[in-house]
Amino acid sequence: MSAASAERTCPCGGRPEGATLAACCGPYLAGEAWPPEPEAVMRSRYTAYATGDADHVFRTWHPATRPSEVDLDPAIRWTGLDVLSASGDDTEGTVEFAAHWLSGDGAARQRGGDA
Repeated sequence: MSAASAERTCPCGGRPEGATLAACCGPYLAGEAWPPEPEAVMRSRYTAYATGDADHVFRTWHPATRPSEVDLDPAIRWTGLDVLSASGDDTEGTVEFAAHWLSGDGAARQRGGDA
């Protein structure tokens, strides 16, 4: 991660709000730490999509359901994440979210839950 990208606001919106990538999801993407609870996992996965880090998406996908490889579409620009609710503890839980992006087809959003 470059110094300039580390100092920008984290793509997930930052936790706390407005935190830099280096202070928020950066350590998780770099493999220096594991997200401590389900919301942090979801935020780090969104950040991985936004920064093109397919390895982190793969690492955080449950082995029972993940594909053999993860290919991210470089034509998609991720534009925001809304965490609608989060529940659970440090090992298991559910996060309801809306992830927003732009592509050649225009703006879109994915709404879902991530355990």
